[in-house]
Amino acid sequence: MNPVFHALFQKSRYLTNCLNEVLKQHQLYSSQWTILYCLHTHGPMTLTQIWKYLNVEAPSITRAISRLETLGWVERIDGEDKREKIVTLSAMAEERLPEITETILAFEEEMVGSLTVEEQSQFINLLQKMKG
Repeated sequence: MNPVFHALFQKSRYLTNCLNEVLKQHQLYSSQWTILYCLHTHGPMTLTQIWKYLNVEAPSITRAISRLETLGWVERIDGEDKREKIVTLSAMAEERLPEITETILAFEEEMVGSLTVEEQSQFINLLQKMKG
């Protein structure tokens, strides 16, 4: 295995586990947060738009959205085509998002705080140079 990929996979798992621990206080998992963040950033989206954007299989997104809906984080509304549902953040999610965002920003700072701004920029550029 290429050591770059091994390091990326290891760090990715580590970051996901740490983020899950941090998000426990908000009763969320990192996979749920990515959906909420996606909807907050891009506005209401269809299930198809969400799974394509997040590059996650459709059944996984459908299950996650159903769970988020049950927990009161999102709502599904009819699209122009009645067969397609639009997913949107609930009022509760909109209200709680600033607090969660503060938690996420503190977590991110803790994780990358040892990197200079220039190193962070270099790292982003290197990741973007990779295929995909």
